Amino acid sequence: MSKMRNKAIEILKANWRDGYTVPSKNLYPYQWKWDSGFIAIGLAHFDQKMAEREVETLLNAQWINGFIPHIVFHKVSDTYFPGPNFHRADLHPLANKEYPSTGMTQPPVLGFTLERMHEIAKDKKESLQFIKNNIDRVYKNHQYFYNNRDPKDEGLVYIYHNWESGTDNSPLWDPIFETIDAPVYNFERRDTSIIDPSERPTKREYDYYLHIIDIAKEHNYNDAKIAEFSPFLVQDPLFNSMLIKSNSALISLYKMIGGNEDKIEQLEQWQEKSITSFNRKLYDKDLGAYIHYDLRNDKPIRMVSSSSFSPLYAGIPNKDQAEALVRTMMDKFGGEDMYLCASFDPSTDKFNPKKYWRGPVWINLNWMLYHGLLDYGFNDLAQRVKSDSIEILEKVGFYEYFDPRKSIYKGDVKGYGGSDFSWSAALFLDLTEN
Repeated sequence: MSKMRNKAIEILKANWRDGYTVPSKNLYPYQWKWDSGFIAIGLAHFDQKMAEREVETLLNAQWINGFIPHIVFHKVSDTYFPGPNFHRADLHPLANKEYPSTGMTQPPVLGFTLERMHEIAKDKKESLQFIKNNIDRVYKNHQYFYNNRDPKDEGLVYIYHNWESGTDNSPLWDPIFETIDAPVYNFERRDTSIIDPSERPTKREYDYYLHIIDIAKEHNYNDAKIAEFSPFLVQDPLFNSMLIKSNSALISLYKMIGGNEDKIEQLEQWQEKSITSFNRKLYDKDLGAYIHYDLRNDKPIRMVSSSSFSPLYAGIPNKDQAEALVRTMMDKFGGEDMYLCASFDPSTDKFNPKKYWRGPVWINLNWMLYHGLLDYGFNDLAQRVKSDSIEILEKVGFYEYFDPRKSIYKGDVKGYGGSDFSWSAALFLDLTEN
């Protein structure tokens, strides 16, 4: 295990770029929002200052309205498309003028990132001072979501692009794309020249991705206009779970700091409304799982993915719901030949064990699932998720995503996507801290 931990630290140091960490050299040459949160947790285990700089660099790219973009383009690179010239985040009047970025976001991880960094920190006083200096910026990001991404005032925020979900090409989005008449774009992919195309989204899927961005650009990334006109508008249980988990973390941290009663009260109000709406609208009793809601077409997306179990991490389900989630997970995802937890329902014909978010195991979702299961007292299952994650990493190394089928791990097998992947290394450090 010590050899693996040393390798994980080596990867994180190699991917460090003077203030931030790239997810994977060449394939992802910039700073990604939710990656940075998970990476900072890993960095905190061997260098608290690096972890703090990771978070601070991301926060420095925050917009005037509290928005934090999903990619910050710190340097010019020709290995990634679409870059800053396509995204044109500067069209928004409140965009950050210093840091070129995208005009979309990703799951809000920084609240629970700060909390976990403080738990890890050896110098608690210094750590708390860092949190004092930065927590209001994270709060402002949450304020942005509730003020600008909740058109029905439900306490559930929308995403307007599948990239905002983090689960880019999930089969969840297929029914939505079927309703969109996207043009055929002429562009040069960079990812498929680095990685096997069979592991990546298709060219046609990219047409949809670019078309949704173009619509947002037409409206200068105005949230109200996007809510009115974007063909993709979804309430995502994974995204909202991370927001709710981060709300909870901010409440705890503000209480530790002292004062800030107004912010604590506001966070508690958001929590109450969010969790009530979450269970009312996104819990599907027949499926025994949380599902996505398509706001544009006003209907639930009744499919089960690893995102369906993420509310465990945020303390959203009641006891009966949590037990139902576990039954569903084991029935659909927990077969003898399967590592937990595949990113999409293996019992369906849409499951693809090697194609990005259409089936592979991802360490960040497993990390959340592990902690959520522990919180609800499912200790044996939590340990299985942890041991499955570690076993895969030990077999093939720190890749981006992994085949969930145990039977294929014979001979010279590798993981999928980017190699020396930062959050796989970072969360391995956190999972194996003891």
